[in-house]
Order: sequence, then C-alpha cells, then structure tokens
Amino acid sequence: MRGCAVQNRPGGWITESFIEAYVELHDLRWAHSVEVLDDSGTLVGGLYGVRIGRFFAGESMFHLARDASKVALMHLVREMQSRSMELLDVQWLTPHLATLGAVSIPREDYLGRLAPAVTA
Repeated sequence: MRGCAVQNRPGGWITESFIEAYVELHDLRWAHSVEVLDDSGTLVGGLYGVRIGRFFAGESMFHLARDASKVALMHLVREMQSRSMELLDVQWLTPHLATLGAVSIPREDYLGRLAPAVTA
C-alpha cells in the first residue's frame, strides 16, 4: 500500500488511517495483495484490493520496475480463474488497463454480475 501511496499525487487518498483500515481488513482475510519481487527479493510492484466471494475490487497498483504492475495483475487474473472467481472491478478503465484486456460494462450488467459474485 505504501508503494501505491505517492506522496505528491494530487488528490492522493492513501493516508495512514486508510492503510490502518486495510491492515484490519487483511487481518480479517478480506483484503489481499499481490507483490512482485525482483531477483534480489526487492519489492518492485504490486496491487491490492478486497475479495468478497467470487468478486475482487482492486484498490490500487504500483510499479518501480517496468511492467511489474502488469505482472501482478496477470497473476491476480490467473488466481481468480483458478478459484472460479468471476468479476474483477478495476474502478476505472484506463488506457493502460485496456491494453491488458479490461473493458467497461454497462451499470446494469455490472450490478447483475456483482450480486451473484458476492453471495457465492
């Protein structure tokens, strides 16, 4: 989370109280992260979010090494597929996420997918 918390980012929302709340969610096994380490074991990228049933809500991702956030996202997708998860919410569709296969869906479709995913 600290890797995602760019201190000089306008409108940055990842504060100490936010991090503390996510740590509590992690302790309760709701929040999860994917970390990418380089060959020396140094953290170079990752992502985190909340899992509810077959739904994962991505909160933020970062990279210090080229493509490290992409590696984290692709690993998350593979893990979700292996667990028969069905919905990954990336919050907003960016050009970067679109290159990785993310698509925007209408609200009605999203809500129709969300309800069964979180009750599983």
